[in-house]
Amino acid sequence: MGITLSRAAQWTTASSNIGKLEFTPMNELLLKEILSFVEEFSSQHPQQAEHVFKEPLQWTTTLVASDFKTDYDISDSVVQSQEKDSEGHPLLLLSPPNVYVRSFSQLCKLVHLTNDKKLEEVRACLEDNRNPVVKVLGPSFAAELEGDNQDETRLFAKVKEEEEHKDTDDKVKLFLLLQNLDKQLLIKLLHEISQQVELNPAAVKNEVEMLKRSCGNGESRLLKSIQYTSDYEFSNGCRAPPWRQVHGEICYLVIEPCDSETLYITCSTAGVFLNRGEENDYERTSDTYEDLVSLLKSKSPQFAKNINKQDCAVQELPSTQKIQHVESVDAEEQGQPQRSYEQQEKNVHEKARQQHTANKAGGKMKYEPCPRWKDLGLKCLHSEVHCFCSWLLFSKTSAGALPVEVFSESSTESEEEEEQPERRPESNTDLPSEYWHIQKLVKYIKGGDQRFTVLTLCTLMDFNLMQETCQLAIRDVGGLEVLINLLDTNEVKCKIGSLKILRKISSSVQIRRAIVEMGGLQSIVKIVDSEEEELMALAAETIAIVARFPKARRTVRQYGGIKKLVKLLDCVSNLANLSVRQEKDVEIARCGTLALWSCSKSTRNKDAIRKAGGIPLLGRLLKSPHESMLIPVVGTLQECASEESYRIAIQTEGMIKDLVKILGSDNDELQMHCASAIFKCAEDKQTRDLVREYKGLQLLVSLLSKADNKHLLAAATGAIWKCSISMENVAKFGEYNALEVLVNLLTDQPEEVLVNVVGAVGEFAQIPENKATIRRCGGIKPLVNLLTGTNQALLVNVTKAVGACATDMDNMVIIDQLDGVRLVWSLLKNPSADVQSSAAWALCPCINNAKDAGEMVRSLVGGLELIVNLLKSTNNEVLASICATIAKIAKDKENLAVLTDHGVVPLLAKLTNTTDDRLRRHLAEAIGHCCMWGSNKALFGEAGAVAPLVCYLKSKDSSVHQSTAMALYQLSKDPNNCITMHEKGVVKPLIHIMGSDEEMLQEAAAGCVRNIRLLALANRKVQLFY
Repeated sequence: MGITLSRAAQWTTASSNIGKLEFTPMNELLLKEILSFVEEFSSQHPQQAEHVFKEPLQWTTTLVASDFKTDYDISDSVVQSQEKDSEGHPLLLLSPPNVYVRSFSQLCKLVHLTNDKKLEEVRACLEDNRNPVVKVLGPSFAAELEGDNQDETRLFAKVKEEEEHKDTDDKVKLFLLLQNLDKQLLIKLLHEISQQVELNPAAVKNEVEMLKRSCGNGESRLLKSIQYTSDYEFSNGCRAPPWRQVHGEICYLVIEPCDSETLYITCSTAGVFLNRGEENDYERTSDTYEDLVSLLKSKSPQFAKNINKQDCAVQELPSTQKIQHVESVDAEEQGQPQRSYEQQEKNVHEKARQQHTANKAGGKMKYEPCPRWKDLGLKCLHSEVHCFCSWLLFSKTSAGALPVEVFSESSTESEEEEEQPERRPESNTDLPSEYWHIQKLVKYIKGGDQRFTVLTLCTLMDFNLMQETCQLAIRDVGGLEVLINLLDTNEVKCKIGSLKILRKISSSVQIRRAIVEMGGLQSIVKIVDSEEEELMALAAETIAIVARFPKARRTVRQYGGIKKLVKLLDCVSNLANLSVRQEKDVEIARCGTLALWSCSKSTRNKDAIRKAGGIPLLGRLLKSPHESMLIPVVGTLQECASEESYRIAIQTEGMIKDLVKILGSDNDELQMHCASAIFKCAEDKQTRDLVREYKGLQLLVSLLSKADNKHLLAAATGAIWKCSISMENVAKFGEYNALEVLVNLLTDQPEEVLVNVVGAVGEFAQIPENKATIRRCGGIKPLVNLLTGTNQALLVNVTKAVGACATDMDNMVIIDQLDGVRLVWSLLKNPSADVQSSAAWALCPCINNAKDAGEMVRSLVGGLELIVNLLKSTNNEVLASICATIAKIAKDKENLAVLTDHGVVPLLAKLTNTTDDRLRRHLAEAIGHCCMWGSNKALFGEAGAVAPLVCYLKSKDSSVHQSTAMALYQLSKDPNNCITMHEKGVVKPLIHIMGSDEEMLQEAAAGCVRNIRLLALANRKVQLFY
């Protein structure tokens, strides 16, 4: 929010601090990102959220006193938060129309209160606080933000010298969070602006280079000098700082004409113009010109005169205003990666020189796309199109990836979907000597005989083929085609050499895709069942590297590769003492397992592996003592364990014992895959019992100590979560103090870990003594804080855990104090049915155990209406949970009256035709409680709810019988309902239920029969005496 807000945001008055944010897409993106940051701050960084600002953020708000509920003291129109700083000042103060906020926790709460006006509120806050970092942390931190400081230790020491406060550590961490936000905002804005490029860095650079050649001492010179203000060039070709690139600026020039004063020029995507020439002052002081030549002609008469006399190469430059349209084709879809900015720029220089030479000769040159563009499927809409035009279009396609590559400290690598950008030197002179040597060797392979080819392949292997330059050298000269063709020959040595090279260069995403597009993967699959052992192993290893994206995995399966790879696993049964021959077989099996591991990310491939008999073979290899074998075996099993057929097979084949044994190894990667496999298999009770039997629970708890390895931690907590579904395991975990460790992991962890940790805590909380342990370890507050998140899987688990904790009265007091009930209730608005149902189930114990449940429910504005509206859901789980919640709410007469006014009776009656026993049970319970207000009993009868309820007594679920009997008893207090029940034959099943062992069930059934009988007797008396 510092540099980005002051320099990159678009303000109505750029040179003043009183301007407003313009209504532009760029500002809209900026506001949404800041809003998302603020909304999630309290849940992700609870400790830093409590930090008190140096000065309050103050702005004009649309909120009024009535918008604030709990946790605030309201006096007329003034609102103060109950939370105060060390000096007794409230952390939030509303004095209409101004609001003062002194912490992120209060800022987060305020944003949630604004509902659909969140963006407007953020806009108002930023407009009135142009430099929020100064107010949040103070001027010293704002200065550090300007300096882009990343040294946390040095920053901590510096601040410690200036300020003697105990919260210095939190201030530094908060500063680093804001600094990271600033960079992420800048990256997103750069990505956005890169999609709108008109003029481009290469065209500007080409023109500058042409003008530099015209500088000198002669009378015919065009300029005295021309130079950039910065020597540093970003990989996207720009020399302007990132916060100016978002405004479309490319670079800044200082040009000294022969007959006028020095010119300070800004080159941007919209054109070129003069600036003030002062540091960090980029304001435009002239009209905008289409290129440098046009600007210089208008400012320097001598330049205009001399350039008209000379046959200057500058005149040959294509104008960006006259570029003809070329239809661009996505290079990735054609199987070829897009070329880098620098390589494309090199071709522009070469093309310009060719054009200049041709024009000198007086000939007319016909321009065509270069051969590589033809291979990509480029089509011209006109017969004569300059290659430069094609480059312009392609540069727009790849520009979006450049800012992340330049400025991001770390980026997420996705081999599944994204191409990695190539990095090429700017010119041929910058290429290393290896590039040219490799290209010569590839040409020798094309023209040499068998022996010469083998020798050349051996020479190629001496290069570092993992280096990107070497990989590009092979591909650029057509080496991939040559290597793939060698796979179809009968020469074993040539095949071995080719596979060894392909195996190494396939580390490149672009080359992997190119191999598949050229049909090379089919040739590799054919070699898998070769008679040569070395060929088989190399082919399998190469498949393991290439098959890292969907199309490659599909190709392996379609050409019979799965069956061939599974066949490689069939080696010796005793893996302990091996002969030399057997070691080779085991190595082939290891390579085959690596390939299957890559292929197993496809659901269809998992099925193909199972049908080919891969499961028992993997189980045999699981007994290997070698980690190099175990890692791919366990990796394949954990990948396939997402399928139920595999989970059953892993259990029946006795692999759980081996997985638990491997869990005790010292290899983190192996432990992670084992824990992940147990996590997926532990859905089955028998598997959970086996893990406990083989003493795997203690091993899983021991993995929690490796909290720095987040992948391992996620797998271990996931396995603990699923194993804790069995209460026997929870008791065993208690012996190892697992719950205390899990509670400590409820903060400052990635979401993938939190989902599992909270899930486990929810299962642990099913045991009464563990609820007290959670409270004693301080676990209630972090659980409630997580209710403000957005991850749906996490919200499902959090609500379940909060609901389980709320069954304890002491825990419920803390949950109520933390406003947890309101947060849970708000999740009923979540679009996910799973979150809605989980939140509703959690509300049941909250309402049941709250000190003043009726008043608490009424204090939630719109809460009862929301509950009633959810009865219109089509999801049975949501309906069952809402019915259970209504049964709890309806125990309070005032709330029942409100529910009735919102139309709860017809909506409940409409659901009675369901066949879902779970819904039937809670629906009957809700109807029974709702009958206790006014004429609701008669209304249920008029809505047709009685007859379907009688059918519920035929269910095999005893809990349905109990709730139905109680509902029928209440309904039988209305005479018309008694008549309907008697007509539907309710008496006979009720008499049978009266023989139940459940006292409440007996009383309800007997009471219903009694009411029916009393009505019958009264009717009989009327007939006899009147």
